[in-house]
Amino acid sequence: MKNLVLIIACVAVFAACSQGNKKADKKSAESCCQKEKPATESCCQKKTLTPFDNAGFYTADGKFNEKAAKDAVLILMKHYGYPVTDKTLSQLWVSDYGTGRFAEVGLAAIMYANDTKDRYMLQDIFLLPNQMLPEHWHEKPESDLPAKMEGWLVRNGLSYIVGEGEDNLASFPEIKIPAAHTGGVTVKNVVKTLPGEFVPLSKVFSHHWQIAGPQGAIITEVANVHANEAVRHQVQSINNHFLGK
Repeated sequence: MKNLVLIIACVAVFAACSQGNKKADKKSAESCCQKEKPATESCCQKKTLTPFDNAGFYTADGKFNEKAAKDAVLILMKHYGYPVTDKTLSQLWVSDYGTGRFAEVGLAAIMYANDTKDRYMLQDIFLLPNQMLPEHWHEKPESDLPAKMEGWLVRNGLSYIVGEGEDNLASFPEIKIPAAHTGGVTVKNVVKTLPGEFVPLSKVFSHHWQIAGPQGAIITEVANVHANEAVRHQVQSINNHFLGK
């Protein structure tokens, strides 16, 4: 009988220790992600990245708050252990495309290279949870630059990369086109893209868009060259805002 009591006591102690360790692990992961310096990916993935409240990206008078948007992207970066430096933050670009719904339709990016002489481009794209990069395509610039040809390597998270081809959008009921992307989309060939997977644009001039999974996405984009003035968006109001009309 004494042995049985001893065994039960030991089991209880082990269970209590295990529960304590789980709480400690969770606390450690949260602390890891909240540090000023970027944490390791394995650490931060223990914490779920929750969707952002769209209202937090706008001032009381409805203006887009770029600092709040960049702060959210910084959370995404730290969540995945993306290297964050003063230079990183100084190069970070954010836009809600004039939609007033940055949490749903928008983009953050860092252009690391865009060599118009030798014609190569490299940038990282940051999408918040369930955030959509609106449908667009690239025309031939008025200069001697070629029309943009590009591809995307998902580094972290999940991105549904969508372009021309067979319509399989219905096979992905988790994809919800935001109402802010008025009129929906015209291309519906979806490639569910995970970290380490690369998806090229199907052909030059073709329409394309992306939408992140519930934990957001960090994507490296490579291309021959980029020209803002040659970008065209499917939604006219987004197009006008992007081109400054």
